Amino acid sequence: QVQLVESGGGLVQAGGSLRLSCAASGRTFITYAMGWFRRAPGKEREFVASIIRSGGDTNYADPVKGRFTISRDNAKNTVYLQMASLKPEDTAVYYCAGAVRRGASWTWDYWGQGTQVTVSS
Repeated sequence: QVQLVESGGGLVQAGGSLRLSCAASGRTFITYAMGWFRRAPGKEREFVASIIRSGGDTNYADPVKGRFTISRDNAKNTVYLQMASLKPEDTAVYYCAGAVRRGASWTWDYWGQGTQVTVSS
């Protein structure tokens, strides 16, 4: 199993920055990719960004492209989400997730408990 613990959330003014961290423990070698998702009040959980564990290929949701950057430190088993130019609509609980490869596809099997990000206008 893989355990994920997020940190770094908080309250920030619009236009500000935050960096989220996700520390992974356990059988981290089974993860193919790591990612960030978020759930805003009254909305469904949505994909934010992902990074392949080896190679480092990244993918971003359109609303955060150019503002958010995902990175990883495999030696520390930690994934980061650097968020800049934050907007009130970025307010959400942010979840770290770990994906396992299954044949030609991969599934998000592991989840952290979430960290709250609030952007004030």
